[in-house]
Amino acid sequence: MARPASGKDVLEKAKETLANARTIEDLRQAQAVILPLEYGFSIDQVAAALGISKGWACQLRRRFIKAGGLPAESKPKRGGRHRENMSKEEEAAFLAPFFDKAIHGGILIVGEIKSALDKRMGRKTALASTYNLLHRNNWRKLAPDKRHTKTDVDAQLEWKKNSRPSSP
Repeated sequence: MARPASGKDVLEKAKETLANARTIEDLRQAQAVILPLEYGFSIDQVAAALGISKGWACQLRRRFIKAGGLPAESKPKRGGRHRENMSKEEEAAFLAPFFDKAIHGGILIVGEIKSALDKRMGRKTALASTYNLLHRNNWRKLAPDKRHTKTDVDAQLEWKKNSRPSSP
């Protein structure tokens, strides 16, 4: 025998939601609560009536009951940096000495930053993490060109052909 359905404390709110539902998700959540309590449906029957799986019907019920009778979103909205090691301000403070050194004519060496980051984190980090950190803080790798942008290759070849050999 199945357990009796829970959620009697939110039944009235479910009826209100059913009458005033604005989205299909709100409607389904309210129905997932009302059908077992008012009409004695099993969870299998609720799932069949709503046209969803049994697991999803359970989830809709639980979300509605957990939210205290307010229709809960079907999927929580995510955003931001969920697995961050440092806040943006901490990252900026960590990189400030390296950027200052680079501004005053020094070279920004990623290996040094990686070793300092490893020390700061207390564990080894990937080199890609260091590059991602630099990218988030608006650093880009500047490398000199292999040749000048105004180079005339034909003129250089002509000069090589027609120049006199140096005397020994």
